[in-house]
Amino acid sequence: MRVLLARLLLAAGLVSGLTVPCLAPAQPAAADETGVQVRKPRLMLVPESMVNNTAAQQYLQLTRQAQAKGVLNVDAPQVQRVRSIAGRMIPHGARFNPAARGWAWEVNVIDAPSINAFCMPGGKIMVFDGLIDRLKLSDDELAAVIGHEIAHALLEHGRARMSEQVLKNVGINFAAAYFGLGDLGYAVLANAAQLAITLPYSRGHETDADLVGLELAARAGFDPRAALSLWRKMAAATQGQPPQFLSTHPGHAQRIQEIERTLPRVLPLYETARR
Repeated sequence: MRVLLARLLLAAGLVSGLTVPCLAPAQPAAADETGVQVRKPRLMLVPESMVNNTAAQQYLQLTRQAQAKGVLNVDAPQVQRVRSIAGRMIPHGARFNPAARGWAWEVNVIDAPSINAFCMPGGKIMVFDGLIDRLKLSDDELAAVIGHEIAHALLEHGRARMSEQVLKNVGINFAAAYFGLGDLGYAVLANAAQLAITLPYSRGHETDADLVGLELAARAGFDPRAALSLWRKMAAATQGQPPQFLSTHPGHAQRIQEIERTLPRVLPLYETARR
C-alpha cells in the first residue's frame, strides 16, 4: 500500500524523489553563504494550488467581514505604514521561495485590540491594530513581526501542516485510496487544508520563521536587533506566554537566545542595506 501511495503521488506530480511517503530530510531553503540557513519540509501531499486557493478564499471572507463591520483599513496612515514595511521585505522572499515572485500579495490592517498578525499561504498578510498600538512597535519591531509571518508562507509551513493533517486524518494505509477517489479524495484534502489553517506551527517552524524573518528585515534595511525588544514586549504583554497566533513553543527566553545567536549572520546584511 505504501508503494502504491508513492506511485500515485509521483504520478500526480505532488512529490518528487520519494519512494515511500514519510518525513524525509528537509531541503535547504537557501544556499547562499550569507544570511541564515533553514530547511523546508519535503512532505507536501497537498497541492500548492489547493493550499493557496483555500487561503485566498478564507482571507477574502475575513476581509469582507471586517469591511462590513467597518474595521478594515480604518487608519490610512497606519495601513500605509504596514504596507510600506511589508513591501520592502517581500522582494527578498524569492531567496527562500522563488515562487513567491508570482504570488498575489495582499496586505491589510484590522482595527481590533488583539495582539495578532498572520501571513496565509500565497502571501495574504493581515495585521491587527492592537499589535502595533498595545506594544507601541517601532518600524523595526513591526518588521520583525511581519517578516516572521511572511517567512511561514515562504517556507510553506501551512502546506506542510496540511499534508501532516491529511496523514493524521486518513492514515498511511488509506491515503492512496483517497487520492484515487476523484472528488471524494479532493474533498478530504480540502477539509484537511481548512483545518490546518488554524493549527499552531511546530517548534521547528517557529524557529525557522524567526530566523528567516530576521534576514528579510535586515535585507530590507530594518534593524534585526529590534526582534529582541519585540519579543521582550510580547513576553510582558502576554505575561510570559506567547500570544494566540503563535505556537506555545519555543518560549520567549529560548526565542530570544536563538535570535541573539543568529544576529551576527544578518547584521552585515543590514549594514549593506543601509549604505
